[in-house]
Amino acid sequence: MAGNMETAILGGGCFWCTEAVYLEVKGVTSVESGYSGGEVADPTYEQVCTGATGHAEVVRLTYDPAVVSYRDLLEIFFTIHDPTTLNRQGNDVGTQYRSVIYHQSPQQEATARQVIAEMAHVWDAPIVTELAPPQTFYKAEDYHQDYFRLHPLQGYCAFVVAPKLDKFRKTYASRLR
Repeated sequence: MAGNMETAILGGGCFWCTEAVYLEVKGVTSVESGYSGGEVADPTYEQVCTGATGHAEVVRLTYDPAVVSYRDLLEIFFTIHDPTTLNRQGNDVGTQYRSVIYHQSPQQEATARQVIAEMAHVWDAPIVTELAPPQTFYKAEDYHQDYFRLHPLQGYCAFVVAPKLDKFRKTYASRLR
């Protein structure tokens, strides 16, 4: 593994779904669920769920760019969530479920702009994904980390997370660990 690890912070609805997918991506060395983009320091899940803090549920990925590119991570991102629905993913509604990319460098911003422009030709509705500069990342409570693996039969996991994970596995089989 190379020593030049990079970070990506992405919000695509409930972080349980996003985390479950990226934990299986070759080259991603860690995935942390958390909150970013809000006004309250160290928010709790309960606070974020009210929508009043301004935070989005996000995942912070640490990855090896020699194994998986930022572009690859974004292409997966745009496959596993609907970037055309403002402040919602399925039945999850609120600003905390918005589609957002917190770029960590000018290079990431340029790549994200390019991928968003390309994805505009794939989706039937306008892409509403927010592209924002780096924000403070607050790691979510421990019980949110690795949630799907620990609770695969929990209702939301079985009916929402599992189908997204299956779609990812079928679409990106070559990128699985």
